[in-house]
Amino acid sequence: MDTPDCIVDGECRCATSEIFDLLGRKYALDVVCVVANHQRARFGEIEAHLPAASSTTISSRLDELVDAGLIDRERYDEIPPRVEYAFTAEGRELSAALEPLARWVTEREAA
Repeated sequence: MDTPDCIVDGECRCATSEIFDLLGRKYALDVVCVVANHQRARFGEIEAHLPAASSTTISSRLDELVDAGLIDRERYDEIPPRVEYAFTAEGRELSAALEPLARWVTEREAA
């Protein structure tokens, strides 16, 4: 039997991708969608779009997306502190790649 193309060094690349792992975490894609729709969003705006998510979970996802280089976190030296999140160049590529999937989901739900 032939080895599938996705098998490299005995493992399926899809199953071990760090990006797939990150995006598969609870609320990760939701956070990506909110940032995509707003271009630049503050924590409170993201939180308002995800009322079922805890602040801790949203904060964790944002930190993970920042660590992955998909989202930039900009902190302004103001009182009260203001922090905004926006896509990096790679985050914009991810957003563009996810657009067809988002369209498909919307069309499927409308049917």
